Amino acid sequence: MANTTTPTMARSFLQVAATEEVAPPLRAVQIEGLAVLKIIKHCKEFSPSLVTGQLLGLDVGSVLEVTNCFPFPIREEDEEIEAEGANYQLEMMRCLREVNVDNNTVGWYQSMLFGCFQTVELIETFMNYQENIRRCVCIIYDPSRANQGVLALKALKLSDSFMDLYRNNNFTGEKLREKNLSWVDIFEEIPIKVSNSALISAFMTELEDDTPVTQCDYDRLQLSTSPYLERNVEFLIECMDDLSMEQQKFQYYYRNLSRQQAQQQAWLQKRRSENMSRKAAGEEPLPEEDPLNPIFKPIPEPSRLDSFLITNQIANYCNQINGVSGQSFSRLYLMKALHEN
Repeated sequence: MANTTTPTMARSFLQVAATEEVAPPLRAVQIEGLAVLKIIKHCKEFSPSLVTGQLLGLDVGSVLEVTNCFPFPIREEDEEIEAEGANYQLEMMRCLREVNVDNNTVGWYQSMLFGCFQTVELIETFMNYQENIRRCVCIIYDPSRANQGVLALKALKLSDSFMDLYRNNNFTGEKLREKNLSWVDIFEEIPIKVSNSALISAFMTELEDDTPVTQCDYDRLQLSTSPYLERNVEFLIECMDDLSMEQQKFQYYYRNLSRQQAQQQAWLQKRRSENMSRKAAGEEPLPEEDPLNPIFKPIPEPSRLDSFLITNQIANYCNQINGVSGQSFSRLYLMKALHEN
């Protein structure tokens, strides 16, 4: 049978294939209220231990819909236990598929303590997910913020420029300037929209209490934020010490580099004077660069990834301290007005 495909049909098919490959940028993460409650319950039950779980849903256009999730068993270093954990995930997804529940993996969630999540382990997990999933997110939840009346839920992804550098493992100053990448460009926070069905919204409306606020309600208002602020300040001091150690590495590198350059200049001057003497004697000049000489061996520049992650963490602690302090002042002014009345 002869091939009857026309050039116009082939061209239109290629155009459609090209448009399907180019996915629109991720603008929002829409998560079901039931999935949010599952994440909060899992993280609070095992706090202060850190836990993780799988996110299931659909990738629709510029919105990543998270419709369900399930927890991972606590992992250990034993290879047999890790294999059991992988089998558990596959079995859970198979069971969800049998009951007609979304079983497409769109990322994972994990708990954090006092906003500490900027780690190399999180980046490596992102890179592993990216090998099989084009677009995925990590939803992090901080149960320690719940006592302050804050739903500390964030959706994160790695920026494309950072992933390119991480694949090449090249975080030198020259590459960072070439990519115009700074410490604020590692993670991208995606807005989260919590959605509920119409039946759930109607049920929640029926549960609303019209009882006016009384003095007893204000008496239950948490005014003390000293433990939370104290832990944040302690972690901030530790991060400052780590950043100081990273800066010492760079200072040591630049001292060695300047010492090597001085040795190279001295060696070149000596070689040039020697070549002038050889020219005067009618001999062949020697090469001015000797790759075998150890002073011409390039000194590896230390990676800036750790310092970028530490700076990210410092900024996060500062934002948390500012937020909690602002809320504390608001509560104190509110209680002052109530006592005066």
